[in-house]
Amino acid sequence: MQLENVTAVVSGGASGLGLATVRELLEKGALVTVLDLPGAWTPELSADLAERYSGRVRFAAADVTDEEAVRRAIESARETGPLRVLVHCAGRGSDRLRIVNRENQPGELASFASVVTINLVGTYNVLRLAAAAMSANELVDGARGACVLTASVAAFDGQIGQTSYAASKAGVHGMTLVAARDLASHGIRVNTIAPGTFDTPMLARLRSDLRDKLAADVPYPKRLGNPSEFGRLAVSVLENDYLNGETIRLDGAIRMAPR
Repeated sequence: MQLENVTAVVSGGASGLGLATVRELLEKGALVTVLDLPGAWTPELSADLAERYSGRVRFAAADVTDEEAVRRAIESARETGPLRVLVHCAGRGSDRLRIVNRENQPGELASFASVVTINLVGTYNVLRLAAAAMSANELVDGARGACVLTASVAAFDGQIGQTSYAASKAGVHGMTLVAARDLASHGIRVNTIAPGTFDTPMLARLRSDLRDKLAADVPYPKRLGNPSEFGRLAVSVLENDYLNGETIRLDGAIRMAPR
């Protein structure tokens, strides 16, 4: 897929991996709508991107679990042209709850449900609505669109206290091949990136010694991932028309320990 002048939606695009992907898509000449929570799009960010990419980026406020809000965001994106690209980065971190705590009490069900709802149900909601919009597109080089979802290495080797997060991200991995097969008849590809430990706002809240330990646990290169590396991979996945139904680990060969 050629990305110049292509309309794209990036969910969770106001920070972290999503923002890095927005920048990479804009560098390729895409027309990008950032779908994120109200208030996530700051005046400073708007001014910065407008100065560099005037007229090619816009913001649409939406919670990924809100069907109507996501639908409106996609319709807003389609004002710039047929939607052909989705990169779904929106999600939340682990609740860090044990299944049974030290007082022998079960983990809070509502917390588990919240993580799964945002990370898994939210992913499906955005994917289905974006794919529905893409399905009406004219074929270009035999294709109508391409989607990149975001899982995590926790989908494969989640740590203690990550039950909800690992389950939600394993669900994203699990839907990838099925979605690719399901949407093949519409000419829409679906792939997923499973990042390891990246230098994002989520990890920025950790103490420096904990961040250093996370970096030291990566076999090579021994550092946290740079969000731009995620963005560049997302663009590469979109551009490679034969890549479909795959989950790609982007993690410096790390395999997470139990704790």
